[in-house]
Amino acid sequence: MTVFVKVARLTVVAGVVASRQVMGQGVDPRPANGADQRPAFAGQTDAPERKLNVNFEIVTVSDNINTGWSVAFLPNGKMLVTQRGGQLLVVGADGSRVEVTGLPPVDARGQGGLLDVALDPDFATNSTIYWSFAEPQDGGTNNTAVARGRFVDGASPRVEDVRVIYHQVPAMASRAHFGSRLVFARDKTLLVTQGDRSFTPGRMISQNKDVLVGKFVRINRDGSIPSDNPFVNQQGVRPEIWSIGHRNAQAAALHPSTGELWAVEHGTRGGDELNIARKGRDYGWPSIAYGIEYQGGPITGGITAQEGMEQPVYYWDPVIGPSGMAFYTADLFPAWKGSLFVGGHATYDLVRLSLDGDRVVGEERLLKDVQPRPRVRDVRQGPDGALYVLTDSTSGKLLKLVPRR
Repeated sequence: MTVFVKVARLTVVAGVVASRQVMGQGVDPRPANGADQRPAFAGQTDAPERKLNVNFEIVTVSDNINTGWSVAFLPNGKMLVTQRGGQLLVVGADGSRVEVTGLPPVDARGQGGLLDVALDPDFATNSTIYWSFAEPQDGGTNNTAVARGRFVDGASPRVEDVRVIYHQVPAMASRAHFGSRLVFARDKTLLVTQGDRSFTPGRMISQNKDVLVGKFVRINRDGSIPSDNPFVNQQGVRPEIWSIGHRNAQAAALHPSTGELWAVEHGTRGGDELNIARKGRDYGWPSIAYGIEYQGGPITGGITAQEGMEQPVYYWDPVIGPSGMAFYTADLFPAWKGSLFVGGHATYDLVRLSLDGDRVVGEERLLKDVQPRPRVRDVRQGPDGALYVLTDSTSGKLLKLVPRR
């Protein structure tokens, strides 16, 4: 089926493109769930509203995308889009789409299914793509996994020479908190964000180094282990581990200047965290956390800081439900250059953060007046400089933000 591009002038941020910044109060008027909690440093949460008054319009690239999860850009102007049910789509600039064949089965129950997709750094010469997914196992268990294959485009696109190069262990009987974003580092190793599987057995091993639940991992493109991983050759420790103590990261991107991995992970009632995921560090879950349990009451011991555990660069309480993120580096929107965009899956908006080094100094919420409200699942900067947003529903859309004409 072909879906032609439609310019949807549903909602446009009023104003003009300018570098002038408007400061005000925090953007979220709701009270914090962790009312008695205090940030570890000034500016760690509730940054002042900083509006850039960028004037844009929203173009619908493709619609009727069924629970889309991720977008990747092919060099020929087409895009790869994952649907959580297990379908990988090739979407043309005109909105046309066709399904790719050859992928292994996925466990699409709950939050599972087909998740992220990424191109090999040398895609131009090897045509290799990678994808993460919930991998079904015996007895109703599953795990986060990463596969690779050679992408063959055309009227009937397919992947060949498919191989699963990473399996999270242990597999667990859970339908949630798989992560997972795929980010290639500058050295072409692959960083994979994951989750704690959303129930007590997984939560309580997220800081244990003999398992891969609640961890970010780093592997080579063939699935082997980089020799400079932080815990290589340590007895009883999984050598894939890059960092530990993560709850569920569905947003991650490489910082364009430093090359470090930045990631945003889901909290409970409060405690969504923006972290810089550094080698061998412990990010504290579940020993320390902001916010409270879903049912009320403190998380673990009710503490937010402990020696030897990292503090988030920034946190949200109440939550935004973060999914998808992108550093904006293009020239199409000069005022946005240097901003970090994060999908507000729970708040039905697009969160823009103003940064000063590794500190958040302002926050802005975009797309709040779009109807129907967009449940943002992925955010990407396209090769054309536009900002692409994938919305999550059974009739989701791939949108792009372009300057208003």
